[in-house]
Amino acid sequence: MLVKWIRCTVTDRRGFERGQRKWAGLLGEPGFRGQSGGWSRARPGVAHVFSFWESRAFYDSFMARSHDRLAAAQAGTHRDIQVKLFDYRFDVKTGFEPRFTDADVVRVAHCKVHEDRVEHFALMQEKVWNPAMAGSPGMVRGLFGEAPGHEFIVLSMWQSAAEHGKYRVERVERLTLRAQTAADVAALAGDVVDLESTWTV
Repeated sequence: MLVKWIRCTVTDRRGFERGQRKWAGLLGEPGFRGQSGGWSRARPGVAHVFSFWESRAFYDSFMARSHDRLAAAQAGTHRDIQVKLFDYRFDVKTGFEPRFTDADVVRVAHCKVHEDRVEHFALMQEKVWNPAMAGSPGMVRGLFGEAPGHEFIVLSMWQSAAEHGKYRVERVERLTLRAQTAADVAALAGDVVDLESTWTV
């Protein structure tokens, strides 16, 4: 599965949201698995969109054919757009699927990892972080993905910001030490996103 993460700064909120609903046109696309997104809780005006495809080939075909027509509805409503593609590696918890109806919040963590620490980083995600997140009340599902250049994404869906907040306060510092995250990660960026149900396809 291919994961696409889009982040941008919105300059015309109403126009952007109107355009976002036009992405319902994705439903007929071969290989399309699902899409949703919402607003950053920490950065006013920053929008995130997460899109899922069966494979890179299906995604490339869509980009060549239909993308520009759908994207035209949002022209001029945003700036500073950043797009990243990741290959799905494994689930956080079990049975990831791109469904958004049972989650209110998505936490996205984007990690650039030192080349010689990639295997350790992935192992710690599997052995330390995944069980901790999977055991947290309110955590619905998630995934771990990889991009060229030793970049990784951890997406986790939560029933509410309050549930995610409890997990953060109680666990993160201890887990960071146990997983030796500081030695693995060269750069870490993240956000907590309030999902907008009207953006879900």
